[in-house]
This record gives sequence, C-alpha cells and structure tokens, in this order.
Amino acid sequence: MNNTFNDTILRAIKGEKCAHTPVWFMRQAGRSQPEYRKLKEKYSLFEITHQPELCAYVTKLPVDQYNTDAAVLYKDIMTPLKGIGVDVEIKSGIGPVISNPIRQYSDVTALGQIDPQRDVPYVLDTIKLLTQEQLNVPLIGFTGAPFTLASYMIEGGPSKNYNKTKAMMYRDEATWFKLMDTLAEMSITYVKGQVEAGAQLIQIFDSWVGALNEADYQYFIQPCMDKLVSGIKALNVPVILFGVGASHLINAWNSLPIDVLGLDWRTSIQEAGKKGVSKTVQGNLDPSILLAPWEVIEARLKPILDQGLAHSGGHIFNLGHGVFPEVDPATLRRVAQFVHDYTAQN
Repeated sequence: MNNTFNDTILRAIKGEKCAHTPVWFMRQAGRSQPEYRKLKEKYSLFEITHQPELCAYVTKLPVDQYNTDAAVLYKDIMTPLKGIGVDVEIKSGIGPVISNPIRQYSDVTALGQIDPQRDVPYVLDTIKLLTQEQLNVPLIGFTGAPFTLASYMIEGGPSKNYNKTKAMMYRDEATWFKLMDTLAEMSITYVKGQVEAGAQLIQIFDSWVGALNEADYQYFIQPCMDKLVSGIKALNVPVILFGVGASHLINAWNSLPIDVLGLDWRTSIQEAGKKGVSKTVQGNLDPSILLAPWEVIEARLKPILDQGLAHSGGHIFNLGHGVFPEVDPATLRRVAQFVHDYTAQN
C-alpha cells in the first residue's frame, strides 16, 4: 500500500478534524470516463468485474483522475445473487433482468447460501489487488439492501412502481420476511468476504426503498436492516446507508446503527440536522447540476459545504445520486478540487 495513505474519509467518520472535507462520487468508476466507454465496447459489466486486473483499473481510474478521497469498487449490486441461485443478466439499456423471479415461499427456500471464495472470487481478488498494491485511499465495498434486491427479484427487473413487490409484502408476510432474512444473511456473508479481502468502508444501497411509507418501512424493513447493519458493524468497518427519494425515512434510518447517513438532493444537511441527525452525513449535490455552467455548480456547492462544515457529526461530500454518462470528467475533477480548497480555507 502507498506510504502516503490518505485516510481523510475514515477520520471524518470518526469525527476527527480533517484538512478538508472528503469527497467521492457514487458511480465515479466508469459511466462518464472515455477510457471506460472504450472498454465497454469490448466487455460487458459482468465481463469487466470477472477480470480482477481490469476491474481494479476501472475502480482506480477516477481516484487518479479526480483526486477523490475514496475509491468505490466497480461492480453491480446484483453480483452476489448468482451465488444463491438467482438467474440474473444485466441487459444494455434495461438493467438487471431476472428469469426466475420470486413468486412464493418455496422460491425463497430454494435459494442457496453464498460462499464468497467460491462464488465471487474475482471480487475478492480485485479488492486485494487494489488495497495491497494500488490505492492510496480507502476502498468502499458495497451491497444492496434487502428491499432493493428483493424488488428486482420479485418484479423480474427494474420497476417504476414496485407493485408486485408491495403486493407480496402486504399479501404474504411469511414469504416476505423469509426473503428479507435470506437477503440480509447473504449480504452479511458477502460483505464479510469484501472486508477480509481489504475493503475499509461499506455502503449499503437501498436505492428504491423510498417507495415505502415510514410505517411500512418500520414494520417490513427495519428488522432486517437492524440485522444487516449490526452484522456488518461486527466486522469493525464504518457503514454508510444511501437511498433515493427517502427523505421521509430519515428518522427510521437515523435509529439504525449506521455511521454515515447518505442524503439525496431533496433534503439539505441543515434539514437533516434539524430532524435529529447527528451522525456523519454524506451528499448531496443534484447530479444534474453537473451539466450546468461552472458558476451555477459553484453556487450550489457552497451552501452544501457550509452546512457540512457546520454539521455536528461531520460531512462527506458526494452527489445526491450517481454520476451519469453525460457528465464531463473534467467537471468532476474541478468539483473535487473545489471541495478540497473551499473546505480547507473554512
């Protein structure tokens, strides 16, 4: 590992004083980078992730280009599902498509258990390559949360309304809670493999859980999230939780034993603080603003950074969702530099 290791993000999470606010971007690996798009002409996402040296290159590239304070492992939240018997394929222009969706209790009991060394050795090898030889910043590993994974497994692919998912939740609690428990167990085991290989932080993506109201979240989701977060925390790594359109769930999230609460752009850091969030927060520039002129971007960055500096629990700068392909890499580099410079002066 590089002797000049930059642990700013880890120190920020601990509440220690840092030289600047740490910054990384969700979906910083790939997406808008021309080097990545050239690779995608030859390889699919699964093909890249199955080649550790290539996957490590894609993961490290944005750290080198943007000077971010963390790397995020290049892979998909669907990656561990094949290991438990889910027939999933990432289709271009569609996303994950599952040919054996969950319909009843027996479909859940038919699922196996993941063994990271057996089922995803390429993920572990990528992490080892990065953390033992290449990176001078912490590596963020991740997993999908049970609700978000279940939504794909029940719908058979992406959904706008999650009707089938909610119908199962309301109609068949036995199957629902069995699926939640199975996915929580899978994620804990999967993350354990990542941490043992060298990942230093874990982000849980509950991307679509904002589709639920708070009462349903507390009844149908909170128990498995308590289990999942506690299981990961037992591995002695910080846990970040993020979802989209989930501002109404902040109180429920805040009660979980997470270290960092990720905010999308709909709720300001100041508002989160007023709702009782004293944990470290992560976020939360609307990624669409990255297509605006620099003066607009800078004007939007300053209040986020000011509120982050004033927040009692500390702040990790990020977007309110992931980088999308149209974003100019030079803009991301400039944003990272601005975050570092502005927060170093304040």
